[in-house]
Amino acid sequence: MAIQGPIPIGFDQVFPHGCYIVGEVEQVKDFDASSNGRTVYAKDKTTGELIWQVAVMDADPTVKAGQKTVAVKILSSVQPVPPAPLPGLPFTPVEFDHMTVTPYVGQNTGRLAWSIRARAMRAPRTVATPAKQSAAVAKEAAA
Repeated sequence: MAIQGPIPIGFDQVFPHGCYIVGEVEQVKDFDASSNGRTVYAKDKTTGELIWQVAVMDADPTVKAGQKTVAVKILSSVQPVPPAPLPGLPFTPVEFDHMTVTPYVGQNTGRLAWSIRARAMRAPRTVATPAKQSAAVAKEAAA
């Protein structure tokens, strides 16, 4: 089979309505390697980089309430820094770069689930509205 390991995927495919940070960025513990009060932190098996995790809320209005919050794991040698909060919003919007998903069967549910990973997080890019884009294109054409 041609698919080996994590499947590359775009942010817009995972979160077409965007997402918001609802937790702290935390380092993921390797529970198998940790013992007797000695904490060992997880590293990616392929890159050797540390694994960090942040809880995000999916902004898709059709997602059930119990499925809105998911963890995104970020591979980075240093702790990723969330984007600055925006005034007037209770949650910070965020986007992720170089995302992958890995399917697995949940032990408690027996259902298909997805492990979501990324290489970086950042503030969302602003997208010009079609009217603004048309005006900019017309202005450039006239110049």
